[in-house]
Amino acid sequence: MERKGKRMNWKQEAVEKLRRYDAMQRATENIPLEISRLKAESEAMGCGLSMAPSGGKNVHRKEDVWMNNLMTRQQLQWSLDQAKSWTGPVSRALSALEPEERLILQQMYIVPQRGALERLSSSFGVEKSSIYRRRDKALRKFTLSLYGAEESN
Repeated sequence: MERKGKRMNWKQEAVEKLRRYDAMQRATENIPLEISRLKAESEAMGCGLSMAPSGGKNVHRKEDVWMNNLMTRQQLQWSLDQAKSWTGPVSRALSALEPEERLILQQMYIVPQRGALERLSSSFGVEKSSIYRRRDKALRKFTLSLYGAEESN
């Protein structure tokens, strides 16, 4: 597989997925709430006219507002489906890791925080260089689980 004339770097792709994972996971939790809110708003609408959301002089028929609500819900549903199909494989690849490996990837990529390397080093009672080796091993295992490859041939 090629991207912009270059060979695919599976490891870098895996790192990018890990960096986006937390936000995508949150989207799968938040989007259904927004869809529910819009559905309740739609059900509460009656017939007739309503003022434009800006409070200006423009008047919209409630049917137009309802249609916009419906289209927004459909777009959100599509986004939810995409987020779920995106997070599913990443979650399964993460589940193939040992707890220590998941923790290292979590703290170094998924939800990185300042001082994570030092905390991991202290927590495991090892040198920072050992954490880097463990990170690389976990990343290799994650990449293989996600893509079946770790480097381009």
